[in-house]
Amino acid sequence: MENLWRDDEAERFVASYATKGVNRDLALRTYTTRLLGGEPRLVLHGGGNTSVKTEVTDLVGDTHAVLCVKGSGWDMGSIEPAGLPAVKLASLLKSRRLATLSDENMVTLLRANLIDPGAPNPSVEALLHAFLPHKFIDHTHSTAILAIADQAESREMSRDLFGSKMGFVPYIMPGFALAKAAAEVFDQDPTVEGLILDKHGIFTFGDTAREAYDRMIHYVTVAEDHVRNNGRNPFTPASIPNELASVGEISPLLRGAVAVSRGEGRYDRMVNVFRTSPQILDFVNATEVADMAARGVSTPDLSIRIKTGPMVLPAPSGDDIPGYRTAIDERVAAFASDYTEYFRSNDARDDVARVMLDPMPRLTLVPGLGMFGHGRTFKDATIAADVGEMWIEAARDAEAVGRFEPVSRPDLFDLEYWSLEQAKLAGAKPKPFTGQVAVVTGGAGAIGAAIVKAFAAEGAHVVALDLDGDKAAATARSAGNNSIGIACDITNPASVRAAFDKTIATFGGVDIVVSNAGAAWESPIATMDDALLRRSFELNFFAHQTVAQNAVRIMKAQQTGGVLLFNASKQAVNPGAKFGAYGLPKAATLFLSRQYALEHGADNIRVNAVNADRIRSGLLNDEMIANRAAARGLSVKEYMGGNLLGLEVTAEDVARAFVHHALAERTTADVTTVDGGNIAAVLR
Repeated sequence: MENLWRDDEAERFVASYATKGVNRDLALRTYTTRLLGGEPRLVLHGGGNTSVKTEVTDLVGDTHAVLCVKGSGWDMGSIEPAGLPAVKLASLLKSRRLATLSDENMVTLLRANLIDPGAPNPSVEALLHAFLPHKFIDHTHSTAILAIADQAESREMSRDLFGSKMGFVPYIMPGFALAKAAAEVFDQDPTVEGLILDKHGIFTFGDTAREAYDRMIHYVTVAEDHVRNNGRNPFTPASIPNELASVGEISPLLRGAVAVSRGEGRYDRMVNVFRTSPQILDFVNATEVADMAARGVSTPDLSIRIKTGPMVLPAPSGDDIPGYRTAIDERVAAFASDYTEYFRSNDARDDVARVMLDPMPRLTLVPGLGMFGHGRTFKDATIAADVGEMWIEAARDAEAVGRFEPVSRPDLFDLEYWSLEQAKLAGAKPKPFTGQVAVVTGGAGAIGAAIVKAFAAEGAHVVALDLDGDKAAATARSAGNNSIGIACDITNPASVRAAFDKTIATFGGVDIVVSNAGAAWESPIATMDDALLRRSFELNFFAHQTVAQNAVRIMKAQQTGGVLLFNASKQAVNPGAKFGAYGLPKAATLFLSRQYALEHGADNIRVNAVNADRIRSGLLNDEMIANRAAARGLSVKEYMGGNLLGLEVTAEDVARAFVHHALAERTTADVTTVDGGNIAAVLR
């Protein structure tokens, strides 16, 4: 592994942070923490921590010896000094004399001794850092080290490889007991330069930031060289069908199967993130893949990300997609049953009250294709895919030099259902559309942008479709929540299909579609050019049909229902003079919504429409507003507020109506009017 330390870069950190009142120790600690955190084979999504022992002065001028240790929630790859909260060291050292210390009391001890009471929680391994005497301490979950630690003969292999330079700590769950055990191993031989934690990872330490970092890179490189020079190919290629189903065909089926049913048509949905590479395919295409997956995760903290390990599907033949859906359902049911029994049997070992997490897999291996990460958010699914890649590397390398034998299921359970993790989960409340994917056409327009932002604010990952792809992307970025924008000509069926395919490739499927795009042209109906009317029908009717067809195709594949919403416009029920080109196709679109509601209620697809009027947008721009107001002898304010409430209706009001329909679980074939009140447009 490449050593990335650079003297000039380190000194730049020191100089830069000195201007912010950060001392040299903490600046260098920040520098090497970033070096470690930037390498996924060392640290991935919280799988490691670092510390430095230094001195700080509090607000009243008292100086304290402290441990600055990685805080919860900070990414080591981009950490700042604030992500290494300072904890008074004396009390931590005194705690070593205790016989026991519960996890909850350990957290209380750490927080009670923070210099800044508003700082994040120190790492749960803070006491281990404190009990070791070294100034700088580094801890990673190196995949190369795990290839050694995840062995039945891990102690012997570690001794043969590292000699007396590294101590060996038998597996103990992180916390007070592990901290004491690691300190005792060090006390037995204070000449060691680090510790191998069985089934867990590696600690290195030193008097300087560079010494601790250099030792980490050195011993990881020793392990990498051992695998490279002594490893064998442990796998036998399996037979894969010549004609495979595509990722786009499989992903919605899988996404629907791993959704958690809450009964009566309600689901907690998940996002799919797909990964493939030659390394992934070598692993998933092996005859041994199911056996490897069944052995468990490479380090216990991965249980928080991918539970007991991956689910394995058969290779998907392209000539029997319905049959493959059955195979997926069977494998998901088997995984859930196994997980439920894992919980039941381990939960029965004591009297602690626990709530079982959902039993669905978070990582799925598909021979011939690659792997899918699943998560309630795009971030969670991405993390699952990331750790899946590192799990494959660690498991492969462990098998290459011996036999992959990770931590046992009871030990895994203790960490997955750790009281500290349960408390975190209890505090995490999903939003109404968490796990759902929404597509909004005309997403860069005034109304469309408001819809995109409204759904993203409620937890949806939104795909904004618009003829102007750059504006769609900008709208998605401003909405946040990993939303994306895609250039799409909704009057072109191929373009619409490509946009929905991109949505599947990004998120795995679709749950909510707001068919919003449209445009209006003025012309007397009796003299209207046929080309204009046909053009309007293409955009204001046939495009809605194309969008709806794609939405229903995916929703039916997922088998978790969905929501299909149309922007029908007031013109559909209350036509205006010279607006026939717009009103006629909009009236047809209103009927279209009812036809879809009629035919797909049995598929748990709810279909509704929104009628809106006088909304500032591309359809009703400032010039048109001024002209219409003048023609009626009204001010712009009077014209825009020309309704029963006397208030202007905004794009955000329309967006809220669409959100309402997406939340209304027992409403379909409905039309909601958003116009401030217009008796002439009331539905009869």
